[in-house]
Amino acid sequence: MNSALSWIKAYVPGLECGDQEYFDRMTLSGTKVEGFKRLDKNLEKIVVGKVLSIEKHPDADKLIVCQVDVGSEQLQIVTGAPNVTVGALVPVVLDGGKVVGGHDGGPLPEDGIEIKAGKLRGVESFGMMCSIEELGSDKNFYPDAPENGIYIFKGDLKPGDDAIEALGLHDTVFEYEITSNRVDCYSILGIAREAAATFGLPFAAPENDCAGNDEKASDYISVEVKDTDLCTRYCARVVKDIKIGPSPEWMQRRLAASGIRPINNLVDITNYVMEEYGQPMHAFDLDTIAGRKIIVQRAKDGDVFRTLDGQDRNMDGEVLMICDSEKQIGIAGIMGGENSMITDSVNTVVFESACFNGPNIRKSAKRIGLRTDASGKFEKGLDPANALEAINRACHLIEELGCGTVVGGVVDVCEPLKEEVVLPFMPEKYNTLLGTDVSKEDMLKYFEKLEIRYDSADNSLHIPSFRQDLLGQADIAEEVARFYGYDNIPVTLPSGEGMEGGLSYHMRVEEKLRIAAEYCGFSQGMFYSFESPRVFDKLMLDADDPLRSAITISNPLGEDFSIMRTLSLNGMLTSLSVNFNRRNKNVKLYEMGNVYIPEKLPLEKLPDERMTLTLGFYGEGDFYSLKGAIETMFEAVGMWERAEYVPGDSYKFLHPGRQAKVIYKDQCVGYLGEVHPLVAANYSIKTRVYVAVLDIPAMLPFTGFERRYAGIAKYPAVTRDISMVAPADVLAGDIEKMIRQRGGKILESVKLFDIYEGDQIKEGFKSIAYALAFRDISKTLSDDEVNSAMKKILNGLESMGIELRS
Repeated sequence: MNSALSWIKAYVPGLECGDQEYFDRMTLSGTKVEGFKRLDKNLEKIVVGKVLSIEKHPDADKLIVCQVDVGSEQLQIVTGAPNVTVGALVPVVLDGGKVVGGHDGGPLPEDGIEIKAGKLRGVESFGMMCSIEELGSDKNFYPDAPENGIYIFKGDLKPGDDAIEALGLHDTVFEYEITSNRVDCYSILGIAREAAATFGLPFAAPENDCAGNDEKASDYISVEVKDTDLCTRYCARVVKDIKIGPSPEWMQRRLAASGIRPINNLVDITNYVMEEYGQPMHAFDLDTIAGRKIIVQRAKDGDVFRTLDGQDRNMDGEVLMICDSEKQIGIAGIMGGENSMITDSVNTVVFESACFNGPNIRKSAKRIGLRTDASGKFEKGLDPANALEAINRACHLIEELGCGTVVGGVVDVCEPLKEEVVLPFMPEKYNTLLGTDVSKEDMLKYFEKLEIRYDSADNSLHIPSFRQDLLGQADIAEEVARFYGYDNIPVTLPSGEGMEGGLSYHMRVEEKLRIAAEYCGFSQGMFYSFESPRVFDKLMLDADDPLRSAITISNPLGEDFSIMRTLSLNGMLTSLSVNFNRRNKNVKLYEMGNVYIPEKLPLEKLPDERMTLTLGFYGEGDFYSLKGAIETMFEAVGMWERAEYVPGDSYKFLHPGRQAKVIYKDQCVGYLGEVHPLVAANYSIKTRVYVAVLDIPAMLPFTGFERRYAGIAKYPAVTRDISMVAPADVLAGDIEKMIRQRGGKILESVKLFDIYEGDQIKEGFKSIAYALAFRDISKTLSDDEVNSAMKKILNGLESMGIELRS
């Protein structure tokens, strides 16, 4: 986005600052300026001169000798320009002045060219008359300049006047880097609003009132929008008795400074309003519109349309077209058609100002290979309210410049506009976010400058429609920051968990679990979250198992990666299978990864992403070694109480007699077991495989990192061994639970050291032996105290059908 500073000053009265100050302050307030260029750089001592007389050079056929009045004196200047005439007003560089360069098309000198008095073929010359190229521009931006010759002024000028001022070159063009969310700043008015707020000056919007004559535009033209999803607003106004001619110099100079070539008053007005309001416009010749009706609709696949540049463009069904009752007359938001172009014979025109769907305009421009200034603005998503303002401004300029007669009224086909964004005013929140202490009153002053209206009745902020980027409280806080001054925000330490650079709590828990898993001999694996629906059959899940309700990926790489996993075992078993078939004897793997559980399908909200720790191994070890690894991990994250392992057959992919749920404080936090032999066979694993899955979100409430020091015991422990015969269906965990329950506070530890089932034990029973340790931290235990505790334990075991072995 480029703009001349003079154009900005037109809407910010009182803006007086140097180029560097403007650059710095605009950048600091959030409107980043990339750079600037002085249009009068290297143009020095250049005045308006009047040619008084012309004589032939005595020694050169192509040179003439002119006497030129430069106001303060009369100079003799030798030139070879063919278009100089007596009485002409021309730009003259005085002795010692500078010009930008020549008109030979070569590179321009960095410091310009200094002009000195001297002799040309023996005749003294005390200056130089200039072409527009020597002044740093060209005929594209000064249409009245000759192809090859001296620039001749028109208008009320006198010798000695500043020629650079007369050419509008005492100006600076600034280049801005506008972020895509600030659509309003892709316009002169948007930049001017920012400048007014930055410098604390009033913003003076241009006049755009234009009622027109007593006729009605609807009597001249009608509009129908068929594809309202791609066009939310279409405004049309009619101007008759058109008078084509050059636009005024002030308009030409502003357009030229923005890099737009002046053409004629009608075209220049549409371009001027596009730059001023950021709203592209187009003009149609009313006489070329069949049925005097405009229809906005999609093209048909295979349509071919010739645009204003004479090129045939291939359309498809997603390109939005402007049509009349018989034909297509323009590509919406991109370029008009050759069949409705404005010619010098035009009498009545229809101005179009619309709001088209931004993404569709961008895609259409890429598909047909045509990107224009208009499409570049439309694709960013314009404010529908701006369309009517812009078309009224264009009609105001028509009347102001005497280009035609504006017909009264406007044809406005508009979908319901978005409701005004209203946000609660929360000054404390803004200060907390920014680390500042800006008063409520100062904030409201900033908002007033930004045209954000404050309603004290409900303490709310009403956002103007052109600020489409202000949607939440963080956006409002940013507005406070940039006008308070980023350089004024004090240095403060961030607050909140993990803000000092450490890990968040749940990440610390995960890190501890990883370390514990690796301590237990497991190596980390990483598996895909995308899986195939066939996984559920390999794992032998029931047809109605809830885990089969997986999220389908809309653009999968293939069927093998078409759903989001709901359990983590497939990746683990696949990796174990690869290792087994490559003859790795003992493999222990773990994975920390998410599973994705939808609340229901099809999705109405994001699924529950649950982090799980999955352990898997084959080779050395069994169910109990896996259980021991789990207990090591629990201790690593502060889960000191003993977990229960409840056997069952809930998991079809696990051996029905060798699986258990992990219960911690009455909460199921995972499961473990031996993989079902048929499932192992599905993965081509011909040995016993053990897996465990821990649900980390379920564990988090029970975790902690506090460690309490306990001194070395001062008093000795008393040990007892008990050997018993228990029914085979009585679980060791239940026996241990009974021992701990009956042993009381003095029972320090319980350790299973032997278990046997065989010929020497009667059928249906098993032999179990435990080592018990008793200790009192305050005294030495007596035999009576230990015997009393043992008696309670034995009574409890007898109630379970357990016999003490002699």
